[in-house]
Amino acid sequence: MNETTLERAVPILPGDDLAVAKDFYVHKLGFDVTFEATEDGTNGIMGLERGTIELTIDCPMSGHGRNACASLRVNSADAYYGEWREKVDIKRPPANEYWGGRTFGFQDPFGNSLFIIGPVVRDR
Repeated sequence: MNETTLERAVPILPGDDLAVAKDFYVHKLGFDVTFEATEDGTNGIMGLERGTIELTIDCPMSGHGRNACASLRVNSADAYYGEWREKVDIKRPPANEYWGGRTFGFQDPFGNSLFIIGPVVRDR
């Protein structure tokens, strides 16, 4: 019997403070913590998930670059925009892109970009 293994890539985003990351990702964006390793509440690593979306925050993540970008593929960019627009600074509402997605984006407290991509919404 063949067993199917779910393989995926999980972005690791740099941060400066796990407490700030937890406030942003858990309390504002609705992610759950799947693991957390820290001795002082500031430095360490934390795994996050929301449905099938997974992210890892590494504080301070030295030596791996900063200002990362993660693309989050979702069923409805408009639904996430509606939920998050009052909680985080989003510069523009979702828009259909020429290449076939509907997108919006914003930055986390550490300068990382989250680019939300959903299916195009046709005029009604």
